[in-house]
Amino acid sequence: MANIISMKQLLEAGVHFGHQTRRWNPKMQQFIFMDRNGIHIIDLQQTVTRLNEAYKFVQQVAADGGTLLFVGTKKQAQEAVAEEAKRCGMFYVNHRWLGGMLTNFKTIQSRISYLRDLEARRDRGDFERLPKKEVQRLQDDIVRLERILGGIKDMRRLPSAIFIIDTRKERTAVMEARRLEIPIIALADTNCDPDEMDYPIPANDDAIRAVRLLCAKIADAAVEGRRELEAQQKDSDGTGIEAIEFEPAAPAAEPVASEAPTEPAAPVAEAAPAVEAAPAAEAPASETPEAAEPELVSKEAL
Repeated sequence: MANIISMKQLLEAGVHFGHQTRRWNPKMQQFIFMDRNGIHIIDLQQTVTRLNEAYKFVQQVAADGGTLLFVGTKKQAQEAVAEEAKRCGMFYVNHRWLGGMLTNFKTIQSRISYLRDLEARRDRGDFERLPKKEVQRLQDDIVRLERILGGIKDMRRLPSAIFIIDTRKERTAVMEARRLEIPIIALADTNCDPDEMDYPIPANDDAIRAVRLLCAKIADAAVEGRRELEAQQKDSDGTGIEAIEFEPAAPAAEPVASEAPTEPAAPVAEAAPAVEAAPAAEAPASETPEAAEPELVSKEAL
């Protein structure tokens, strides 16, 4: 698999800048290239390798019909997370992670149902018959719930995988995903613990350009996987259509059976000397259509 990102792109986005050396996590030693002026520099060659692995995994998840949840509630990530998740048709949380979003998913679904009910009542004009103070309270509920749950409003089941921007800030999300054994893809800055991630991508998780670039690549993987899934579905649908079109074509064999009676060429045999072979020839001729019928039935059965 060719690299899906170049070193130049990573350098221009500032993906290689880590945290101050005094704030590092020793477990990130393997991903650190050097330190410069008290700042750790991330080994971008490993970033490329790990990103390729994460890309392939996300692509396979999407191709299998799975879903991906983007999580990034820090200011640097909020916009990129929402835009890229929407672009690839996946889900996102970019303002606040509610405790139990994964481990207590039934309760979250009940809040989503409440949000949908409020929106339906508002669209029907039910709010017009309520006191102004009550309407304002319900409108505030809609705004608050939409802000927190809007990105997962259509998520009917737990995600197949989760993509996290900052595992230190999204500590609760990491713990819930690990408890439910949901694969974690995450940006691993020099102050993070890579052991908490299934697919760590060593990268700067504080620079807006770096976050946007890597979010876009993960979204590209999901888009490519969805295309593969659609292509497979089209192929399977096409096979079904061809089979349906082939069956009506079988009756075309009926004329062949009806042409069998043209075997009255037996009269030529009758013109032969009086051996009375003609009657014998007529008997098989009468049996021929009956013998052809089972063959016709078997073709239709096919």
